Amino acid sequence: MTPPSMRVAVLVPCFNEEATVATVVADFRKALPSARILVYDNNSSDRTAAVAREAGAEVRSERRQGKGHVVRRMFADVDADIYVLVDGDATYDAPSAPGMIDVLVSEHLDMVVGLRVDHAEAAYRRGHRTGNWMLTSFLAQVFGQAFKDILSGYRVFSRRFVKSFPVLSDGFEIETELSVHALELALPVAEVETPYYPRPEGSFSKLNTWRDGFRILGTILKLYRSEKPLRFFTAIGIFLALVSIGIAIPIVVTYLETGLVPRLPTAVLSMGLMIVALLSASSGLVLDTVTRGRREMKLLAYLSQPPVNPK
Repeated sequence: MTPPSMRVAVLVPCFNEEATVATVVADFRKALPSARILVYDNNSSDRTAAVAREAGAEVRSERRQGKGHVVRRMFADVDADIYVLVDGDATYDAPSAPGMIDVLVSEHLDMVVGLRVDHAEAAYRRGHRTGNWMLTSFLAQVFGQAFKDILSGYRVFSRRFVKSFPVLSDGFEIETELSVHALELALPVAEVETPYYPRPEGSFSKLNTWRDGFRILGTILKLYRSEKPLRFFTAIGIFLALVSIGIAIPIVVTYLETGLVPRLPTAVLSMGLMIVALLSASSGLVLDTVTRGRREMKLLAYLSQPPVNPK
């Protein structure tokens, strides 16, 4: 049970969810009677905002298009002790929210992710399932194993997580960024299985399997470059150094046999690649020091916020 003294906010980013937003508001009002339910309309061309308002939600708007922009605005505007982030498409299970909050509070966590368990084949398309598995596996290899479903849009956060999280992404990559932030700072997190349902009739997904998949993969690579610069630039340096050595070997052999360097441009190319390789490794060392400083600042911002206090 959620302690009565704790303020809970349900955050619902919406873009053209007229067919489902009333159901989401009603379901979460029933599951969390004392919670504030805030619907953020992201330039919908239908009656999403009006329907949400009629259903009893607080309705606000974010004009910059993209889920990342909406989440940034919600995290900045809303003041609460516990935050529930859920999509407005009625695919997530509202009755699971109290249990997820209870896990967050009782285990003193900062994020609980709703691990989707689909109840119908149509709920979780095969392409999305495969893409999620590939991205989750890649993220585990890069940042360490911690999540089974990094793309879940159903999450519960502590105040200290929300108020110390620097949202940088613009679109659906926000879930990846949330996961990486938790992994990078070694924050206490958990996953709780929750039913995942197909979209109701008349509701359509805004996701594009290939386009958004590549955007998320690009986000992981950008985050890897910024959060693990020593590994990233050292790997590039090693690759360039190996190419340089491969090009130089025939030149060195020819020089030892004849005392001549007949392919001077190739020798210059080899030397240039080796210089770039050394510069890449050196850049990694410098940026690693900068990244440590940034990570310390993030951690200090996180620690400056009070933890979840159930009393």
